[in-house]
Amino acid sequence: MRAAGDTVAVVAAVARLLYSNGLTTERLIVTVERLGRAFGLTVSVLPAWGEIVLRIEGNALPGGPVVETVAAAPTGVEMNKVTQTLNIVDAVAAGRMDATQALAALRAVDRVAPVSLLRAVVMNGAGASALAIIFGASDPATLLLTALSACAGGALRRGLAHIAANMLTQPLCAALLAGLVAALTSRLLPDADPYLIALCPCMILVPGPHLLNGALDLARLRIALGVARFSFAGLIILVICTGLIAGLALGQESLPPPGPVVAVPLLFDVLAAGVAVAAYGTFFSMPWRTLGIPIAIGMLAHASRWLALADGMSVAGGAFIACFLVGVIVTPVANRLHLPFAAVAFASVVSLLPGAFLFRLAAGLVTLMNAGETASPTLLVPLVVDATTAAAILLAMAFGLILPKMMLERLFPVWSGAAPSGRR
Repeated sequence: MRAAGDTVAVVAAVARLLYSNGLTTERLIVTVERLGRAFGLTVSVLPAWGEIVLRIEGNALPGGPVVETVAAAPTGVEMNKVTQTLNIVDAVAAGRMDATQALAALRAVDRVAPVSLLRAVVMNGAGASALAIIFGASDPATLLLTALSACAGGALRRGLAHIAANMLTQPLCAALLAGLVAALTSRLLPDADPYLIALCPCMILVPGPHLLNGALDLARLRIALGVARFSFAGLIILVICTGLIAGLALGQESLPPPGPVVAVPLLFDVLAAGVAVAAYGTFFSMPWRTLGIPIAIGMLAHASRWLALADGMSVAGGAFIACFLVGVIVTPVANRLHLPFAAVAFASVVSLLPGAFLFRLAAGLVTLMNAGETASPTLLVPLVVDATTAAAILLAMAFGLILPKMMLERLFPVWSGAAPSGRR
């Protein structure tokens, strides 16, 4: 009886750890079903926002079928925990670990700490500065202030994580700080670029994996879960915009207009993209030993986008090409390395996100509201342009990442996690 209880506990723990830490819904279901078969059980997985319902049945359960409701919300992205959990599933499937051993190992995974505070803060600053370079910054003052603002924001987020249970508090306060720093910069250092100093620390807060996982759920017609994921990501983006605008307002400033478009040399663009990928790998608790692979993928993707734009392609078209390339490469790589597809893919294309357009749209709406009935109709034009451009880029990125993943998993089911790499 105890063995049967341990078996159910292992299945429930695996489902919770994978669901809570960024694995796609499809691979979650395939992995839990495979784990059940290793125990001689048939497991049905019904994920919803806030919980997973597991129906477990088989001869190994003397009391008959068990319905287990596991409290879990897909709000985190911890690559290290996903990798270790999938390794445990492999060990159980290969007969190297029984239910009691697996349960003890899973409890240890639950206690795995995120990356160190020093690494998180330093990479926060490095990632924001890398994005500033990609967007055209070249003066040391802008890069330094962007890095300092992002470092302070990273330290603030880590501190708030220990005292505030609400996940919206962290991005709100970090964006507020970024806006305040940009406002002070605009007043005290006119030679620096307050637009990029405001923009880049907020860009690294955008919840890309949740947007991508939501898009994958919608593509597989899991409508309710996909909408819930999008709503969560949209709420985070909303509080980022609110914090940024509030921070600027505290400094009696508004979001400054962007400077002239600067053509970034290919080498600088690609190297900065590698640093940005490394930063996002850190945010998602990716081990150092596997970080080089997404860095290489992200640099290759950025090179392809740079060449597409140089050839006259639109911003959305360049994003599609880069994301399609990433989707083709990351699909087998994520399976082979036991990493969440959404986290690796997003880290590789983070700088393509239309955060600048979204933040400008929010600032423009506030300007329009403040103008009231006296607002000029010309204020609407940049709002429409920013909104449609952001939508086009998001759609291009979603289709570019999702299409190759779904096609390749259709052709090679092993890449969906149905079995360990190299075994069927």
